[in-house]
Amino acid sequence: MLLLPLLLLADLIPGGDNEHKHEQAFQGPTSFHIIQISSFVNSTCAQHHGSGWLDDLQIHGWNSDSGTAIFLKPWSKGNFSDAELTEVVEAFHVYFIKFTPVVQNHFSEFDLTYPFEFQAIGGCELHSGETTVSSWRAALGGVNLMNFQNDSCVPAAEGGSRGQRFCAILSEYQGLSSIIQKLLSNTCPRFLLGVLDAGKAELQRQVKPEAWLSSGPPPLPGHLLLVCHVSGFYPKPVQVMWMRGEQELPVTHQGDILPNADGTWYLRITLDIVAGEEANLNCRVKHSSLGGQDIVLHWGHPTSMTMIILAIILPTFILLICLTLWYLRRRSYQKI
Repeated sequence: MLLLPLLLLADLIPGGDNEHKHEQAFQGPTSFHIIQISSFVNSTCAQHHGSGWLDDLQIHGWNSDSGTAIFLKPWSKGNFSDAELTEVVEAFHVYFIKFTPVVQNHFSEFDLTYPFEFQAIGGCELHSGETTVSSWRAALGGVNLMNFQNDSCVPAAEGGSRGQRFCAILSEYQGLSSIIQKLLSNTCPRFLLGVLDAGKAELQRQVKPEAWLSSGPPPLPGHLLLVCHVSGFYPKPVQVMWMRGEQELPVTHQGDILPNADGTWYLRITLDIVAGEEANLNCRVKHSSLGGQDIVLHWGHPTSMTMIILAIILPTFILLICLTLWYLRRRSYQKI
């Protein structure tokens, strides 16, 4: 259910281009966004799902049955008082109550068929000097519909007449618009700064990655599949590259960054090459915990994992030889 809104998040939040994200990758979270997924099953049934995110870290959920927020981290409340949190949660509860009939009453104007989904992403992003930029953008069935700019609704180009009509309808419901504007311009910037401060012990945690190399099943005859594993790192942003010397090579496949049980992350990338062309290859790992000292593993050289295995097996093997010699010598003395 969250995949589509997260894909939209990458495109819709301010500063969402790849270059900007790379610059911010090692500086911790810079944005807080609420993701809304409203599923309209029929003319009388609608289900609303909400979640709160610091960049790509979920820290809030939403209980649609009770209309209450779920705090997933000890610091998810930021520095807001209980009274302030109650007011914010109530604002979201009222928003969902008001939003449902607005869509259902104007359903026929959007040329839709049940069931359908409405997705929205609203929040704020921290820029230099602790200034924030807020945004609220919506999509219908995965197509961008509109966005809020300077407290006004602007139709998205790809939304066509639907986007224009949605902005017109929203202007008729001042109560709903005022809730959105207040949450964006007033609540979100204060909450973002507070939650970043409250959660800084975890958000600024640095755990160095471990890396090792292996080979996989050859994809084609006469080819090799080289695998670079990186595990145990935190925070999540990491850059892993297969290199020939100092030149980066195209990667056959980069897997998803997967969670470990201890809250750290794991990633593997593979390289498909012709057998015999593996000379001078290395895997380079960049991560904020390394302080600029990249991990570089050369293909064909013992990796850290190999060295660990040798460090365990070799002494054990030597000990067995010594025990065997001692036992044979002791038996020979007994016979004498």
